[in-house]
Amino acid sequence: MLKINRNNLRPVRTLNLLSSRELQGLMSSNDQVRRLFRQCALAVLNAGSDQDDIEALLESYSDFDITVSPQSRGPILSVQNAPASAFVDGNMIRATQEHLFSVLRDIVFVNHSLSGAYDLDSRRGITDAVFDILRNADIVRPNLRPDLVICWGGHSICRAEYDYTKEVGYQLGLRGLNIGTGCGPGAMKGPMKGAAIGHSKQQQEIRRYIGISEPGIIAAEAPNPIVNELVILPDIEKRLEAFVRLAHCIVVFPGGAGTAEELLYLLSILAHERNADHPFGLILSAPEQSHDYFEAIDAFIRETLGHAATAHYEIVIGDVEETARRAKHHVIQCRKQRMKSKAAYSFNWELYIPAELQEPFQPTHENMAAIKLHTDQPAFDLASNLRKAFSGIVSGNVKPFGIEQIRQQGPYLMTGEKKIMQLLQGLLDSFVTQRRMKLNYESYEACWRFR
Repeated sequence: MLKINRNNLRPVRTLNLLSSRELQGLMSSNDQVRRLFRQCALAVLNAGSDQDDIEALLESYSDFDITVSPQSRGPILSVQNAPASAFVDGNMIRATQEHLFSVLRDIVFVNHSLSGAYDLDSRRGITDAVFDILRNADIVRPNLRPDLVICWGGHSICRAEYDYTKEVGYQLGLRGLNIGTGCGPGAMKGPMKGAAIGHSKQQQEIRRYIGISEPGIIAAEAPNPIVNELVILPDIEKRLEAFVRLAHCIVVFPGGAGTAEELLYLLSILAHERNADHPFGLILSAPEQSHDYFEAIDAFIRETLGHAATAHYEIVIGDVEETARRAKHHVIQCRKQRMKSKAAYSFNWELYIPAELQEPFQPTHENMAAIKLHTDQPAFDLASNLRKAFSGIVSGNVKPFGIEQIRQQGPYLMTGEKKIMQLLQGLLDSFVTQRRMKLNYESYEACWRFR
């Protein structure tokens, strides 16, 4: 395995100036923060890999190291034993180099600038923190018209589904819409790649391909080559909040447990009575040969959350132009609504997000067993709890903490109302059958059990 050393790496474009105090804080901070920076940096350098096994990645590059040296003109990075795929003729690819500094920026900001500055036990304090992370990364910008379509979908999808996401992205790009995704491969890469061609044809001046990640998932979903704006939120809940507060419309493509988690998170918000008059464009779109995917999702939602929950989304099958037209319509409606209410274009402050959805959920066996999976609760609460179940399954599949939990204690055991457990089992079984849970299926074992 070819590895490369490279010294004196500087930001390619811009990096918010970091003080000596901030950089020294990173270098002298606890081992956990240093390991976090190293892990995220390695994931960025390994972008384009076809694996989503973080343990295998860390083992393959056990001798990888990255150091930060403060200078008055800004920090410089040195890497040792880095993946050769991040270099061309010994020089690091410019986008990869820029992403490395995005990792540095966000790890420093979250672990030092945010420390003690926000009331993270309050809803508004958490939202303020999310806003400031995005603003510090230059994701939130003033005076830009609404044009951001967030695309969700799986990193493990078939070629036909990938091509479909690319065609939708192309149509979105032709209509002047920018793209945000989870920044990884599959349904996160396709819309960006298609939009890049559409933007080029329309000679669009501002071309934004925003990748929104978090430390627990970035190794499995490393930034794809199209991402030109990368931001790393500290946990999945803040990442999800960033998605929905930035979005002017959301398009969901086929995926697995992670996509189900994202959809249930948003449905929990939209089902809340305080958002009853808050319009939000949500489109589920798939190629014709994958129509059964959203049929199964739709049936699951109807049976668990009730028919009223289906009013929050529309399904478009096999029509890339109609998907883009509907997205454009929702973006225009979003702009009109925010003009009328004098709300910010770049960040949706008005959307009410319950505290339950903001609190980080740690997928321990005890917490997974305690999830309330029964219909005797409001729809938004059940959607929130179902989201936790899928979040734990994602963790058990690809996140370091969850993988270690499963290794030590075996699969997560969840209990609940018989009907819901049967529906969950059926949906997850379909994901496994369709090979939607991981990229590598040679030795896949389910990380959950129901009773």
